[in-house]
Amino acid sequence: MPKHRSYYGSCLCEKVRFEITGMIENIVYCHCSQCRKAQGSAFAANGNVAADHFFLLQGDQAITAYQSTEKRTKYFCKHCGSPVFSKNTDFPDIVRLRIGTIESDISERPRAHTFTASKANWEEIEGPLPQYSEKLPEN
Repeated sequence: MPKHRSYYGSCLCEKVRFEITGMIENIVYCHCSQCRKAQGSAFAANGNVAADHFFLLQGDQAITAYQSTEKRTKYFCKHCGSPVFSKNTDFPDIVRLRIGTIESDISERPRAHTFTASKANWEEIEGPLPQYSEKLPEN
């Protein structure tokens, strides 16, 4: 098992701060319309963290939620609007984290572009990462 250290991150105004004590898995650049709108950009960089390795250090009261689908809830800082993480009731042991909120250097790397079928028409995806029209294929 690889040696691991903690990762730290925060929202833009730093009222919400967190620590990750495990690996970040399945990092992808998501081009779906929900991620584009939530991020205000061409895509969002998201990764999975085991829920028992994700700790809010401060800002419990600063977090607000938006239920984007029947099973998925997105969590934001209510002060600065930064999207921080999401949860899916189908996967209660996983926190889906916005990688851009991590302040520490991370060793994990993105593995793909997902939902490219709904990418912005003005975006050109370049580089060697595989592209999937929808989600990552099941392992």
